[in-house]
Formats: sequence, structure tokens, C-alpha cells
Amino acid sequence: MKYNKLGDTGLEISELGFGTWAIGGSWGQHDDAEALKGLHHAMEAGVNFFDTADVYGGGHSEELLAKATKGKEDSIHIATKFTRMGDIDDPKNYSEEQIRTYLENSLRRLNRETIDLYQIHCAPLKMLKETDVFPILDKLKKEGKIRSYGVSVETDEEGLYVLDNTDASALQVIFNVLRQKPLKELFPKALEKNVGIIARVPLASGLLTGKFSKDHKFEEDDHRNFNKDGQAFNVGETFGGLPFEKGVELSEQVAWMAADRDSLVRAALKWVMQQEAVTSVIPGFKNEKQVIDNLKSLDVKEFSQEELKRINDFYWENVHDHIRGPY
Repeated sequence: MKYNKLGDTGLEISELGFGTWAIGGSWGQHDDAEALKGLHHAMEAGVNFFDTADVYGGGHSEELLAKATKGKEDSIHIATKFTRMGDIDDPKNYSEEQIRTYLENSLRRLNRETIDLYQIHCAPLKMLKETDVFPILDKLKKEGKIRSYGVSVETDEEGLYVLDNTDASALQVIFNVLRQKPLKELFPKALEKNVGIIARVPLASGLLTGKFSKDHKFEEDDHRNFNKDGQAFNVGETFGGLPFEKGVELSEQVAWMAADRDSLVRAALKWVMQQEAVTSVIPGFKNEKQVIDNLKSLDVKEFSQEELKRINDFYWENVHDHIRGPY
């Protein structure tokens, strides 16, 4: 396992981490026992970074992480997120009193005294600009309640604002083979500013597993069913903003990446890890088998410069114009 410095935090985190949205809820059926087996296997393999949020299963994924990391609080780093338990368009949601409430609730569920990375959870740009959320986070950092803070963003514009106007240590960004825009401007500036990049939705909500056909039906409580066109929240969080049928078609066109890399999953994760600005990539999982499969991406061969150019050209020529929602 390779470990990368997370911005200016002093933390060194595994280049492959895991996101815990799927074990909290909104991804169809899930099993806590399988989730815990997956978490334990990941840690045994050297993974020391997990991302969660207070809204994942109403805090359920935070509670699972508390169980899995008990006694390992100093060596296993957890990033969690806040704001989406309330109205993200209401300035009151960003008051010091409300943020402290969110924080104390997450600390209790995680059974920790300090959160390693506390992230604003996809707040609108207007709220980032017009509330005191960043001075409040600076205050919480000085108090030792949080070790560092970052922002999970939906758009490059939001990310660039954070880089230019705040002391955030990390950005969490939707980034995968089928969503490459951050490579153009956002990632170079993050490198310049020494701000870490956490890459989420690296498999485009499963499109880059190569296992779906265009007529696939998702479970009713799976966001890939109820948010496939952005009905519940930002469409970019589901299939990276691509219409599902188009996404299946495009994923078939990048299936060549799997050659000599065992599977499209492992190839897609390796491609993300190979990007200089990316500190850690955080695929989701539901069970130990998926954790094992994702970990194998560490050992597959890197992409050549010619292959990287082919993937980049394919994105701009065939994918970019199909992405919906703020980007």
C-alpha cells in the first residue's frame, strides 16, 4: 500500500480508501455483518482512510466505522461530512450552533474525541461565500474538535473558490474515467496550493464495473433508481451525471482498459490513483468480496502515456457533452 500526504494535515493516508455510503443506505439491500467484514479486511490490507457522512443511513455508517475501528482510533483516519441533515439552502444551517450540533452527533456516533477531516457536504456556492462556515471550522480546529477540514464539492467552480479563498486542506471531487473535467484546471491548482484531493464516485456508480446492461433495474431504495435523473439530489452523484443507458454504452467503449489488468473495475481505480493530484480514491462497497476486488487494483499495471492520452481524448470527444447537472 502506498500512502500519500493529505494536503497540509500531516496525515498520510492510503492511496486506496473506502467510502461508506453504500453500507449506510440508499444503495439497495445491505448487511451490517458483511459491511464489518469488509471494513476489517480493508484495514488488514493497509487501508487507513475511510470517508463517511452523517446522512449515510442517518449516521449508521458512522456507527459501523466506530465498531470496526475501536482501539485503532490513532491509526485509522476517518473523514465525515455535515450540512445535509438540514436545508442546505438555509443560512441557519451554517450557524455555529448548528455546526457544533452536527459535529457532536458525529463524534458520538464515531466514538471519537476528534475528527481527522471534517467536510462541508456539497453546500451551494452561495452558502460557501455568504456564511461564516469557514471561520467556524477554523475555530473548531483550534479547539481540537477537528484535526482539519475540507469541502466535498459538486462543481469545479466551487472547488476553485475553496482553493482561492479558504484554508481548507482537502477537496472531495466526483472523478472517474467518465468524468475528467477536474484534470483541466482544478487539480493543477490543488497541487499548487498543497490541497489534498479525495476522488469519489470512481466507478461512476457501478457503470465502470462493466456488469450492467441497458435494461438493468435497480432496487426501489437504490439512488441509482430514485435519483437517476437528479430527482432527489445532484444528478452528478449518480452515474457521474450520465444518463444510465448512455453510460452503459460508454463503459463498453472503455472496456479495452481491462486488458492485462484483470477487470474494468481494477483498471478504472488504477487510472484514478495514477493521477498526480489524487491523494486517495474512495470506492464504495457492500461486502468483503467487493473490498477484496477493489484492493487488487493496487497491483495491476499502470497506464502508459499513450493509453492515458487515449482515455483523455475519448472523454472529451465522446463523454463530456453527455454529462448533466452542475459540473
